[in-house]
Amino acid sequence: MQDLYKILGVDKSASREEIKKAYRKLARKYHPDANPDNKEAEARFKEISQAYEVLSDKEKRKAYDAGPAYFGGQGQGTTWQNIDPEMFAQMFGGGAGGFADIFDMFGGGGSRQQRTAPSRGADLNYVLNISFDDSLKGITTKIAVDKNVVCATCHGSGAAPGTSPVTCPECQGRGVIAQNQGFFALSQPCRRCGGKGTIIENPCPACGGSGQTGARKNYTVKIPPGVKTGSRIRLKGKGQPSGAGGPPGDLYVTVQVAPSPLFKRHGDDLHITVPVTFAEAALGAKVEVPTTNGNISLTIPKGTQYGKKLRVKGKGAPHLKGSGNGDLLVKVKVVVPEELSDEQREALEEYARLSEWNPRELLKN
Repeated sequence: MQDLYKILGVDKSASREEIKKAYRKLARKYHPDANPDNKEAEARFKEISQAYEVLSDKEKRKAYDAGPAYFGGQGQGTTWQNIDPEMFAQMFGGGAGGFADIFDMFGGGGSRQQRTAPSRGADLNYVLNISFDDSLKGITTKIAVDKNVVCATCHGSGAAPGTSPVTCPECQGRGVIAQNQGFFALSQPCRRCGGKGTIIENPCPACGGSGQTGARKNYTVKIPPGVKTGSRIRLKGKGQPSGAGGPPGDLYVTVQVAPSPLFKRHGDDLHITVPVTFAEAALGAKVEVPTTNGNISLTIPKGTQYGKKLRVKGKGAPHLKGSGNGDLLVKVKVVVPEELSDEQREALEEYARLSEWNPRELLKN
């Protein structure tokens, strides 16, 4: 075992604060984030962290000073639980960076070898096409999803009927392989069994040993009012099953809304273009305007110009979060008739004779 005091560059009589200061200085220098792809620096960083883990703990330091026999001897194994993550957050700008990966690797280290936690099943994605009206009102519908399910023949074990998975001879059923490094042990998932702790000698003929078969499953999906293209609904636990005995993944239903022939949606506001006559725009009028809940009577103020937008409160799309609706914005489009009767022509000519207004006055130099 190396001298832990020499690793940190401190005397055996160093105080806890001196040890902490030395550790912080060396950790900054050899941290993986500051030395990407540098195996030598990574090994040095681990060595420094191991030394600090022992010397920063009063009881462990006392045992270490008493000698290797009392400390536990070469390869006994220690934990990483006393390394201070908050100090790393301060040192490296609010996050432990690459240290977090190392901490995860050794967090359950030492002589306590535990099987790795079963992995979660994969998530699934499904695109649901709905109409514009359904996106505003909400809808409950059924979807059919092609996915994997637990094999009915082997019940997910992957082994042929009448047989069972056997203990992995490589890891002895632990699911991990321990490699001693200094005074701690590094545990890695067993490659032969994939961390399961068991292997299949006689695969199930129905699923080929995977423990899963393909199937089409039906699910009921409730689409709330106010969804838009890209909105996602999560069906927890309806994704792919885990092949390692872990929880299933989730099913995400992504909404695709068909365009409306009348309305354009911007946020929760709806936009519509309404044509009016020259007389209605000039004199003012009440016109019928369609909304998502039927027609309303809208007042066009006299002198309304082409392109003017009139806002109707609360007639837009429902808010997906919270109550209420957005607004309806009505864009006025003044339409000029292509054909005129004799009376209409005479009336317009009389208007032109009486009018002294020149809309192009501002264009003059």
